[in-house]
Amino acid sequence: MNSRMAEPTENQATPPAPHKSALDVEDDYSKYEVRSKTEILSILRGMQQQGSLITFYFNQGYDFLLTSLLEVSTEDNTLVFDYGSNMEMNRRALQVDKINCVSSKEKVKIQFILRGVDPIQYEGRNAFLGDVPESLVRLQRREFYRMSMPMANPIKCQIPLRQADGSVKTIGAALVDISGGGVGLTVPPDDGLFKVGAEFSNVAINLPNAGLITATMQVRNLYDVTMPNGKIHKRAGCEFIKLPGPMMTMIQRYIIQVERERKAREL
Repeated sequence: MNSRMAEPTENQATPPAPHKSALDVEDDYSKYEVRSKTEILSILRGMQQQGSLITFYFNQGYDFLLTSLLEVSTEDNTLVFDYGSNMEMNRRALQVDKINCVSSKEKVKIQFILRGVDPIQYEGRNAFLGDVPESLVRLQRREFYRMSMPMANPIKCQIPLRQADGSVKTIGAALVDISGGGVGLTVPPDDGLFKVGAEFSNVAINLPNAGLITATMQVRNLYDVTMPNGKIHKRAGCEFIKLPGPMMTMIQRYIIQVERERKAREL
């Protein structure tokens, strides 16, 4: 993207040189990295044709917006993305030089890095223009299928916190989604405990009809979500650290069980 960006002004830092890897955040996924341009374009075209939603994460995960691919151009080696619904987030996205893109295709997690985007007009509407990434991550492991949790009667993640006097205080955070890789949580307001990089041990999640999960997790991103009633909730994306195999199996069993129940209700 630097080839299309305006020259930096005296008040702007020169953008850093592009990094060729898609794995800036999750470098332990290197064995799932795709570097073949033909394969990358095929995956991206499939996402475009299916209308897959893509989340742009930027500003170290504090900002995000939802978008989708409108065009994949092999001739120009570019991608066109739809604008998000929040104009302020669109404006912020245009000011950064690194966007972490996360999506899924047929329940497979897709992730890649954009080195900035430019504003363009596409078929009469505002859009983002970015370069085709030189690599992307395709996580085909079952544990990375992330399932949204029901809003009614939410499951709580119990997080024990040791106090200065040696006692332990436990706080509860509602699960937004879960996978074998981690959880999304609704964070208690203004507690100051949830920060990117914060690590919590011995967290407990009681999955109905599956069992009790105990694990260590690390906060990977934080962002605000505006609810239909106008209230703003803070969300945290947390990654499990070295989750034991039996716990992983328990989560997979729970996900399969809930998916079966959902499909049965749709019949």
